[in-house]
Amino acid sequence: MPATLAKPVSDEEDLLFRLLRQLDAAPGASQRSTATALGISLGRLNAQLRANVDAGLITISDRSGPDKRQRFAYTLTSRGATEKTRLTDKFLARKLAEYNALHAELTGTASGLAPLKHRTHPMQNNLTPIPELFVSYESAQKLKFEAADLTSHDLTPRQICDLELLMNGGFNPLKGFLTEEDYTNVVDNMRLADGTLWPMPITLDVSEDFAQTIELGQDIALRDQEGVILATMTVTDRWEPNKAHEAEMVFGADDDAHPAVNYLHNQAGKIYLGGPVVGIQQPVHYDFRGRRDTPNEMRSYFRKLGWRKVVAFQTRNPLHRAHQELTFRAAKEAQANLLIHPVVGMTKPGDVDHFTRVRCYEAVLDKYPQSTTSMSLLNLAMRMAGPREAVWHGLIRANHGCTHFIVGRDHAGPGKNSAGEDFYGPYDAQDLFREHQAEMGIEMVDFKHMVWVQERAQYEPMDEIKDKDDVTILNISGTELRRRLAEGLEIPEWFSFPEVVKELRKTKPPRSKQGFTVFFTGFSGSGKSTIANALMVKLMEMGGRPVTLLDGDIVRKNLSSELGFSKEHRDLNIRRIGYVASEITKNGGIAICAPIAPYATTRRAVREDIEQFGAFIEVHVATSIEECERRDRKGLYKLAREGKIKEFTGISDPYDVPADPELRVETENVEVDNCAHQVILKLESMGLIAG
Repeated sequence: MPATLAKPVSDEEDLLFRLLRQLDAAPGASQRSTATALGISLGRLNAQLRANVDAGLITISDRSGPDKRQRFAYTLTSRGATEKTRLTDKFLARKLAEYNALHAELTGTASGLAPLKHRTHPMQNNLTPIPELFVSYESAQKLKFEAADLTSHDLTPRQICDLELLMNGGFNPLKGFLTEEDYTNVVDNMRLADGTLWPMPITLDVSEDFAQTIELGQDIALRDQEGVILATMTVTDRWEPNKAHEAEMVFGADDDAHPAVNYLHNQAGKIYLGGPVVGIQQPVHYDFRGRRDTPNEMRSYFRKLGWRKVVAFQTRNPLHRAHQELTFRAAKEAQANLLIHPVVGMTKPGDVDHFTRVRCYEAVLDKYPQSTTSMSLLNLAMRMAGPREAVWHGLIRANHGCTHFIVGRDHAGPGKNSAGEDFYGPYDAQDLFREHQAEMGIEMVDFKHMVWVQERAQYEPMDEIKDKDDVTILNISGTELRRRLAEGLEIPEWFSFPEVVKELRKTKPPRSKQGFTVFFTGFSGSGKSTIANALMVKLMEMGGRPVTLLDGDIVRKNLSSELGFSKEHRDLNIRRIGYVASEITKNGGIAICAPIAPYATTRRAVREDIEQFGAFIEVHVATSIEECERRDRKGLYKLAREGKIKEFTGISDPYDVPADPELRVETENVEVDNCAHQVILKLESMGLIAG
């Protein structure tokens, strides 16, 4: 029995679909030409226009010009753009159903194509354009005016990275931030609700206060941190996620030692919003603009050069000779061209800044054979999610037109967990990628461990060296490289290119010339300020770098006078201290901080801010609460025990004892000078001051 064709859509819905497409493609066309394109009368067109204005799908505005036939301009609203996307998906599903029915009628067999709802969207080839979420320029100009009246959400740096890749197609097939149904499926199954492979939750996290101001179905404006509107979003979903479950499923453990888990629990908003996005404009980047390409720009570039096979190399570290040899061999084995595709969004705390890294990459590009290699920058916020991240990276590179992707040992691993063990196995990422590569449409290339064979004066894959016992094998680990840079030691030319070392030395001078922060923490009255003052004098006596004391009381008076002592205000006060200390450290000075800083998560956030620019030395002044009470000249502890001072650290508010500070100082029956000298000795042992 022949299959029946899918039930046709209504004439009105079909007309709406064609109208929205026509207005988006030609917003300034005359009514007569629009009616002709749609095959309807002017009267029916006007009725449709009025109905859709009332429904909030389009806006009509006057336009000046000599041609009276083009008196009006038609713009899709964000709601109209969302409806156009929905109708497009419905149209494609209907056409597939019609094809399946015809195939069955003509051949008596099924076509073999699964419904769109249950199959990954195929990547036809690496050169054809992929969908973006941007509206036309004319529509974008109109939407900017409309958005002035919308509730606005100021995006975080991570959300800006996510939004950029949503809009330009880097996260294709996503049409916006995940709905609750999609989020649940991605967390549990690595798939969207329609069955499409997608391993990473892309969510818009917001505060509870902001979420309470939003109604479902409402449009909101998404702005960067300077207030520039980038997109609008129709909020279709709002929910409070189980973040512990998300951490377990996506990152493998609910462990704050993982930077993404720490972000999830301590920085991300409590509520998630989901819904489609309408792109208005890309985020503005003032650095390396010629190196930043959208997926369609990369595809166009590959098409122009005739690159049919492209190997992508993901990196968040500088490139050295081993990397250059590895990537060259990978491209040669795949008989493909090479795309160096480093992440310049958000990487792991403590990584080399992207400005330095890009200069290093540019220095290495000349080392490849001419016209075989290109470089483009990816504004991605990494999650360091190991196996899932590898699959995610592969999908993103497939969207950029790449056919092969290099997956390394412990790809995107964050390091050690709280128990001192690796979060992921060394080959977990390769195994998961290999399992899904056919569906992804991009092939994995194994990352080989390259070592220098001294006798042959060349790099070779470690597992291919047959005469290991007869040759001298040399390698320098990342830890050893950082030590040599910190101490100003020689870095051999066989390991890295002189141009790369020169750039790294600009940013990472010897530690004895770098800025750093000494961060004292402990109970009120523990002796933090006294030791900090003594340390400041000793460091100023040595000279060489400016020294700034950021004492808790001084900061409260000059920087945070309006703040109280609630947890929120205490956190804000410490973050302000951390910001000032990071600026001092970045500019080569020494910052000495002496707040109580009772909360471990806040201290960790300050550490991450400062370690981008220099060393962070946490000193726990471990004076007991009983001794602090005995020293209390102001009577604060007595007032706190009487309930006259609320939220007092150690009495009515907790103090998170540092688990692993760089130094722990006991002050009972110990002279202040001796305590300060212990800090000096620690700084000497770390190479931060000359012995």
